[in-house]
Amino acid sequence: MKQVIVVRRDLRMGRGKLAVQVAHAAVSAYVEASRRERRVAEEWLRQGQKKIVVRVDSEDELVEIYRRAVGEGLPVALVEDAGLTQLPPGTKTAVGIGPACAERIDRITGRLKLL
Repeated sequence: MKQVIVVRRDLRMGRGKLAVQVAHAAVSAYVEASRRERRVAEEWLRQGQKKIVVRVDSEDELVEIYRRAVGEGLPVALVEDAGLTQLPPGTKTAVGIGPACAERIDRITGRLKLL
């Protein structure tokens, strides 16, 4: 069991902004997972909440990852910034996938590099 957070590297967000976007993606994807697959989400919690953060280089890549995760039926959340600080409103910054079975997520994110 794991959760993967995918972040856009091309936005060049500050460290704090990046941390917040990762947190939004992680929490939002967990909420989605707990609604859809409560037992899976609870098992992930028991196993220590494994999370991995990886990167993509563009909005197109981020959206493609999101679409593939939706197509696979995984719990997923796309984060769009509110535009209060560094980014324009609606900027797609991150995707959270899972918690779910690691093999299912790896089919989508396994080729991506760590952040």
